[in-house]
Amino acid sequence: MADTGSVSDRRMSCSIPERFQLHAAMLALQFGYAGFHVVSRAALNMGISKLVFPVYRNVIALLLLLPFAYFLEKKDRPALTLNFVLQFFLLALVGITANQGFYLLGLDNTSPTFASAIQNSVPAITFLMAALLRIEQVRLNRKDGIAKVMGTICCVAGATVITLYKGPTIYSPATNVTVQGTAETAGMLMGPGMFPSLGDAKGKSWTLGCVYLIGHCLSWSAWLVLQAPVLKKYPARLSVTSYTCFFGLIQFFIIAAVFERDAQAWLFHSGAEAFSIVYAGVVASGIAFAVQIWCIDRGGPVFVAVYQPVQTFVVALMASFALGEEFYLGGIIGAVLIISGLYLVLWGKSEEKKFLLERAVIQSVPDHGTRRPSGHIKPSLNQPLLHPTADSV
Repeated sequence: MADTGSVSDRRMSCSIPERFQLHAAMLALQFGYAGFHVVSRAALNMGISKLVFPVYRNVIALLLLLPFAYFLEKKDRPALTLNFVLQFFLLALVGITANQGFYLLGLDNTSPTFASAIQNSVPAITFLMAALLRIEQVRLNRKDGIAKVMGTICCVAGATVITLYKGPTIYSPATNVTVQGTAETAGMLMGPGMFPSLGDAKGKSWTLGCVYLIGHCLSWSAWLVLQAPVLKKYPARLSVTSYTCFFGLIQFFIIAAVFERDAQAWLFHSGAEAFSIVYAGVVASGIAFAVQIWCIDRGGPVFVAVYQPVQTFVVALMASFALGEEFYLGGIIGAVLIISGLYLVLWGKSEEKKFLLERAVIQSVPDHGTRRPSGHIKPSLNQPLLHPTADSV
């Protein structure tokens, strides 16, 4: 009976085309990440500490990653040396501490939608850093090279517009009607949105928040660039992520212990605070990580990155409904420029892969006398455009 059940399960899974599974998984991933932006902002507006939040988040992420890293990469994991420890510490400083710290500071001063919009510039910034470090070559004599450069310029221009020009309000959710009730109920229903006390960043520095978010994107991109040489020497991605998460947790704990003097900040004061931390650790750092690895393995890094703007759209809907977020002209113009730049960079990357694939096929003809089947040559996924990790936010 057990064999019959397993056969039927396999038939059901095989009946769903893999392409459909990939698209469904990527849509679910974007909704998961979009929820993280909104939940994180809600947690900040509830008063949760910006230093304690990442400590608890990384504790949960580490507990989720450790078993998989230990058992799945037992044979692939090299011996841990002092040199590797120092490299993991540096990766944690850039990719966890600076990355998550700048993100929370930026989110606290801006909004979930524009935090998500600026993140679309990460592939372009990563390309720029890789080009400056001569890890990636810029070929302006080919259309793929021109597209990547133009995409990078668009992303930089979009981030500049969002930072320096807020502009007039384009959309503002309708104000909720006043509800008579207890003092607690009235306190929760004093503004627009589903959770009005969790609304937009009023009375805070929008420009400073955008600068923090640019720092977040720079840290994220630097982390992706620095990972490449480490993974060549230590080819165990889950283990590298686990070590990075561990050292990031230690760094955040030390910072929080020194600067967060209020003992009450380490306690959960409501179920909503606990939910936000659990969501950040389980969904954004656990489930999303596994889904993204599977999607990159099956569909490729460009396929995964193309879905990034969907997240911005979903965040806009969620934030408007749940947080009463307002949209400004400068942010919309900047978001359009950044998303256009993202697609230019991704298109250039895709064209570059096609060019390299065609050249490899042509070069293989003199060596073997006959053309190899096109399926023999596969694009490498060892260094994807966006490395699969969910701890980058």
